[in-house]
Amino acid sequence: MTTSTDPRLTQVFRFLHARYADGVAELAYAFDDGEPMVERIRFPHAPALPVERKAAFEAALKLLHLVAGVSYYKAGVPPKIDVADGPLDDATADLLDALYLHGLAEFAYRNGLDLRGRISFPRFSPAPLRGTRGGAMNGAGFEERGERRDEGAASPHAPSLALPRRTLVPIGGGKDSLVAVEAIKSVGGEATAVWVGSSALIAACAERTGLPTLNLQRELAPALFELNQRGAWNGHIPVTAVNSAILVAAAILYGFDSIAFANERSASAATLEYDGQLVNHQWSKGYAFEQLLGEWLHTHVAADLDYCSLLRPYSELAITRAFARLTPYFDAFSSCNRNFRILGPKPADRWCGQCPKCHFVFLALAPFLPKPRLLTIFGRNLLDDESQAAGFDALLEYQDHKPFECVGEGAEARAAMYALSQRPEWQEDALVVRFRDEILPQLDVAQLALEPWLEPSAEHRVPARLQAALKAIA
Repeated sequence: MTTSTDPRLTQVFRFLHARYADGVAELAYAFDDGEPMVERIRFPHAPALPVERKAAFEAALKLLHLVAGVSYYKAGVPPKIDVADGPLDDATADLLDALYLHGLAEFAYRNGLDLRGRISFPRFSPAPLRGTRGGAMNGAGFEERGERRDEGAASPHAPSLALPRRTLVPIGGGKDSLVAVEAIKSVGGEATAVWVGSSALIAACAERTGLPTLNLQRELAPALFELNQRGAWNGHIPVTAVNSAILVAAAILYGFDSIAFANERSASAATLEYDGQLVNHQWSKGYAFEQLLGEWLHTHVAADLDYCSLLRPYSELAITRAFARLTPYFDAFSSCNRNFRILGPKPADRWCGQCPKCHFVFLALAPFLPKPRLLTIFGRNLLDDESQAAGFDALLEYQDHKPFECVGEGAEARAAMYALSQRPEWQEDALVVRFRDEILPQLDVAQLALEPWLEPSAEHRVPARLQAALKAIA
């Protein structure tokens, strides 16, 4: 591929190599026979890798290479995927096929693409039958006493590594990860606040937790930005999956036996359905991906490395209720995604007041905080601004679908708005009046109760040693 080639015209996406030395992982990719695109992940003050963890780290590094490749694959979405190390076992190929298809569903929807049937990671082909002596052929053409050797169907069993009993807790700067941190602290769990990137806001939140901190760096290949300038496909990727793979490598390298994200059960709800496919902006935060990756780690990396979301049993509303008790963080947290852009302007303060995340966090916190306290956090009353009507309509799924953002379900947004419409201090605000007069008559009031959203689900993968922390969230 020459420097002038349109990446959309390429035919093969190639995983070239993954190398690690002195705290730096180097991940290389290419389109067709083009120049390598090299990404680097930096692990600060990385310790020497114990011999007994070497094989696990190599498996984690390979996973990271394959998962992080989604950022580059989407630039051209060629019809063939090639892995230089050779084909994958079925479990690994299944994990990646699902991640690329569902994790790029929003990208495909926005670009008018259909990736179904296009994404196929190379996998082992069933090996020829290996029979025993004297085996007779049965009606299906196999030796009755024969033995089928199928590497792709093999179920590996990773050993237990006696990893230290401590937890990596990813910090994103928002309310959810802070709720998870405080829940683990409440039961005396040993934990480290970890994040990927150079956000000063996240660093400040991590410092506020009082936990040890670990700041990892992901350096995208400069060639990716050049591809974008030449007309590459662009759009949303499953970044939580990439960060998860980075943390898996970190857990083995630094010695942690669990990675506890703060993804709520609402993350599993699709944003919309299009042409027979569910499109979920948060797919790699959802329970399906958590199960796939968690089970894969137990069979391919380490039997005692747990990957879970501590907040999985809870709705966004239940989590905001828990966060409303964490007053020391009120002047430090922000869920506004404009703070975390790679490129482009950032808000002058912690809340832009215009984006779906600002809208949703304001609405979700409103039932659980005194109104003056909420207005102090945001610096304004978003529900008394008629120009914000379209944004809140989308949250309510009124005349629009849920935003392509990490926000709660439409039904819980409606429950929060209904609760406010029944409270005197909110009843005169413009968008609450609009909800009461225009939207509420079209809804079934029996389905708008707030209380059911505050009940936890039994569905989660939280390991036994961390389950006591769940009680601190309720």
